[in-house]
Amino acid sequence: MSKTIHLKIKRQDSPQDRPRWEEFKVPYRTGANVVSVLMEIQRNPVNAQGQKTTAVVWECNCLEEVCGACTMIINGKPRQACSALIDQLTQPIVLEPLTKFPVIRDLMVDRSIMFENLKKVKAWIDIDGTYDLGPGPKVSQEVQEKIYPLSRCMTCGCCMEACPNVNPKSKFIGPAPIAQVRLFNAHPTGAMSKGQRLESLMGEGGIAECGNAQNCVRVCPKEIPLTASIADVNRQVTLHSILRWLDK
Repeated sequence: MSKTIHLKIKRQDSPQDRPRWEEFKVPYRTGANVVSVLMEIQRNPVNAQGQKTTAVVWECNCLEEVCGACTMIINGKPRQACSALIDQLTQPIVLEPLTKFPVIRDLMVDRSIMFENLKKVKAWIDIDGTYDLGPGPKVSQEVQEKIYPLSRCMTCGCCMEACPNVNPKSKFIGPAPIAQVRLFNAHPTGAMSKGQRLESLMGEGGIAECGNAQNCVRVCPKEIPLTASIADVNRQVTLHSILRWLDK
């Protein structure tokens, strides 16, 4: 009997429909990842009972763990399907959509809230591109080494999924945008908007709602120092609030 890959997938036809489980068995192939197995199901959508079904819906783009699009829960852990190798996973392989984001269909979710949160914290550097500004400001090697890991964030949602403070009863902004505040505040040009970024973290859903569970740093696929960043930004927010009070 030929070797097969056994998957158990949580499916949902639309945001309004109830989720259901469906199992699949596809031919084993050495070096396969979860994405390639889902592509095989897409090519031949027949479930483990031999019944014709619809192709499983999911997202993917880069296939090299830099875009974050294929993030899903694999065997209980949020991670990227492209870097999840079948030979390293226990079968049946259980695939579920992220729970902290609205499900669009099957394993595809709407991560818009993450990008909206980046807007809230002004996660960019304002530069007027209508004329030549000349060479940019110099950044020391020490600062570069600190902030480069923060720039690797791909907004995948793993940290949001693992954070217990991100839930329907909370408006907590999440670990990723807080780390981006640290990144842009550390840049000489970005520091011009430092106060605005810190102000955005002082209200509802801000940094005070972090419960320090430290789950985020454990699941981050890019090993971004999220807890260290939250602590650093927390100090910045505290100092900013004290100085603002003294200026009154």
